[in-house]
Amino acid sequence: MSAVYKAVISAADKVVPRGLRPLWEHPAGPKTIFFWAPAFKWGLVIAGIGDITRPAEKISISQCSALAATGIVWSRYSLVIIPKNWSLFSVNVFVGATNIYHLVRAFIYQQEQKKALENGSISDS
Repeated sequence: MSAVYKAVISAADKVVPRGLRPLWEHPAGPKTIFFWAPAFKWGLVIAGIGDITRPAEKISISQCSALAATGIVWSRYSLVIIPKNWSLFSVNVFVGATNIYHLVRAFIYQQEQKKALENGSISDS
């Protein structure tokens, strides 16, 4: 570990309240990457929620497929590693769910476009 990180943790150790000590000292607590990686991964969930207003034709199927797959795989993995990482599990469930939702939206949009094309209501330009 870097000297800067050790100094920050040492300084923070002195001010953590007694009630938060169990979280602070947990094997997957704020002193470890097991805490911070899932914390920053919530950005993917926020972006996915922000994309709910994006038109379905602008959804990247390959990106959403990759994110949905990683969400599902890492959700499972987070429960078999030691220590079990519930924050990693929860963020990956949400990453998977938001991207599955977008994949369903894209699929429905494509099906509607096929029907419209078959009915002749969309012109080929």
